[in-house]
Amino acid sequence: MTDSIDPASAFAWQEGRWQVRHRKLRERLAGCGDWAEFGGTCTAWPVLGGRGNVEDNRIDDPGGAYHAIAVRSFDAASGLWSIWWLDGRSPSAIDVPVRGRFEDGVGVFLAEDQWHGAPVTIRFRWSGITADSARWEQAFSADGGASWEVNWVMDFTRVAAA
Repeated sequence: MTDSIDPASAFAWQEGRWQVRHRKLRERLAGCGDWAEFGGTCTAWPVLGGRGNVEDNRIDDPGGAYHAIAVRSFDAASGLWSIWWLDGRSPSAIDVPVRGRFEDGVGVFLAEDQWHGAPVTIRFRWSGITADSARWEQAFSADGGASWEVNWVMDFTRVAAA
């Protein structure tokens, strides 16, 4: 769905309401194979004249439900999107932005950060985008991108307009 559109409009498909099915590793970068599965919702709308969007999430994590937002903006000079994550459990700390773009219908966004005091590369990946569904994955690499551990998957299903 994102193949033939203006890169500045790459997230236009996300506008609206979504049901979200989460699958998250209980421990990251620890060789853990134990996944938690739970629901959530998401509402997204355009900002910055369509060259950005906000995604408001309710995440029904078994450890306690919370709200979080993703804020995205497109930089025409670089052709890259930046994505920031703000978790309602820590409302004064916004995550390091991941940056990237869509190519062949898949969006890949990367950042360098820290996990438990050690350097980590973070990758967000959007795929399987249709008018009514999409998949987002988060992965960490502790070896500069040579190997990746997917630690969170979100499957989006559009909620029909009332």
